Amino acid sequence: MRQATADLLNPHAPPRREVFEAEARAAPAAHTAWRVLIVDARAEDAAPLAEALRRHGHHVERARNGYAALETYGEADVDIVLLDPELPDVDGLQVCRQLTAAGRTAVIVLSARGSELDVVLGLQAGADDYLVKPCGLRELLARIEAVMRRVQPRIERRVLSIGALRIDAALREVRLGGRTIAVTRKEFDLLYLLAARPETVVTREQLLREVWADSWSRRTVDTHVSSLRTKLGSRDWIITVHGVGFRIGRA
Repeated sequence: MRQATADLLNPHAPPRREVFEAEARAAPAAHTAWRVLIVDARAEDAAPLAEALRRHGHHVERARNGYAALETYGEADVDIVLLDPELPDVDGLQVCRQLTAAGRTAVIVLSARGSELDVVLGLQAGADDYLVKPCGLRELLARIEAVMRRVQPRIERRVLSIGALRIDAALREVRLGGRTIAVTRKEFDLLYLLAARPETVVTREQLLREVWADSWSRRTVDTHVSSLRTKLGSRDWIITVHGVGFRIGRA
């Protein structure tokens, strides 16, 4: 098992699927299934790690470069990002800064670079933890749980009600007329932000800053608003104020 632990996430070791399977079986059961985004240009590292995490009950997405990571993060619900900063297209530390700017997602850097300067730069870029490859699955799972305990927001239970629409901040749940509406994380954040400011027009710039941490285009806002209107069954729930932004409405 020591060899299995040493080989896990080792950028120089050959892929050994049976090693990951053994580690996944031996690792302690997770208390919570997290939504994990693995950002790693090396498929030989990312693929077996993703499979091991899935075997342990986590939901995993993968991105092979920085732009794909930001796009996936913007469209998917992500609790924690496992980031190898050696990316082929953009500076991995800049990706880390953008991912952590909104304060809604944890980031653990997994890197073959383990000098003191590398660790300091990673933490200064906003990473919540920094692990040097190779490391074992059990250690990584323990680090994920520890990080999530620290960064998971202590959201005060608050339910916003607008007519038949109810938005529960603690449960991150949207209900309309008693029926649960399935929304993505970004859709929830956008809708909650508008509902929390009734009778107020929220500009696109504010939405980009507070929901997407300035990482996305104006078209991103329009796309999410359109999706929400479709899911809520009426355009009247989100009112467009032309040339300015949006405000919550009532259908």
